[in-house]
Amino acid sequence: MQYTINEIGVVHSCYKDKFAIPRQARLVTAATASIELYPPYNEIDAVRGLEDFSHLWLSFIFHRHVDKGWSATVKPPRLDGKQRFGVFATRASFRPNPIGLSLVEIESIEQKGAQLFIHIKGADLLDNTPIIDIKPYVPYSDSIADARGGFTDQIKENLFAVLFSQQAEKECEQASKKYPHIRQFIQQLLAIDHRPYYFKNIEKSYSTRVYDYDLTWRIDGNQVEVISLKS
Repeated sequence: MQYTINEIGVVHSCYKDKFAIPRQARLVTAATASIELYPPYNEIDAVRGLEDFSHLWLSFIFHRHVDKGWSATVKPPRLDGKQRFGVFATRASFRPNPIGLSLVEIESIEQKGAQLFIHIKGADLLDNTPIIDIKPYVPYSDSIADARGGFTDQIKENLFAVLFSQQAEKECEQASKKYPHIRQFIQQLLAIDHRPYYFKNIEKSYSTRVYDYDLTWRIDGNQVEVISLKS
C-alpha cells in the first residue's frame, strides 16, 4: 500500500549543518527553533489548547536521506561503530520510510499576519526539515519510569569541559546581542562528543554552522576549546 502524506510545516532551526546536531532531542536545551505551519494548517484554531502543554512530539521527514535507501542493520555511532543492530532497534535516519520523531519543549506560539509559528527549545532538527505531524506530549501515558533502553543503557555520557578562546569570547559577546543564550547553547552543544568514531584519536579542528555563524572548535583530551564564532 502507498499513502500520501502532506507536509504541514517546516522547521527554522539553529542547526544549519548536519554535523554536530545532537543525536537526540533535548540534549541541548538551549537550542532554539521555530515550526512554521503551511496553509491550510496555519489557522490559529489548529493549535487551540496546545499552549497548555509543555512539550510536543514532532513527526518529520529525514529530507537529506529520502533517496538514499535503507539498511536492515546499522552501527549506532554512540557505540563507536563496533556493534550492529536492526534498523528498527535504532533511530537511524536510513529507514524504509524516512520518518523521524522528536520530543521538544514549547516556548511560545505566535501568529504574524497569515503566518503561524510554534517556537520550540531542545530541538535536534536540521534547518528546513519538513514537519508532517504534531502531537502533544502527555505525561501520564508517555512517561514510563521503569522503561528499558536497550543498547542505550550501555552508553555513559562523558561531557567535555568547554573553554572559550579570547577571540571566541569577544565574538560570543557580540552574538549574544542577537541571540542572548548563544554562549549557553555552545557550551551545551560542544560538551557532547560529536566526532565519528574513526576520528576519536585524531587531533583536528571541527566546524559547523549554527544560527548565523560558523562555529570552530578543537578537542584536546577531555577539553574543548572554542576557537571562533564568525558571522
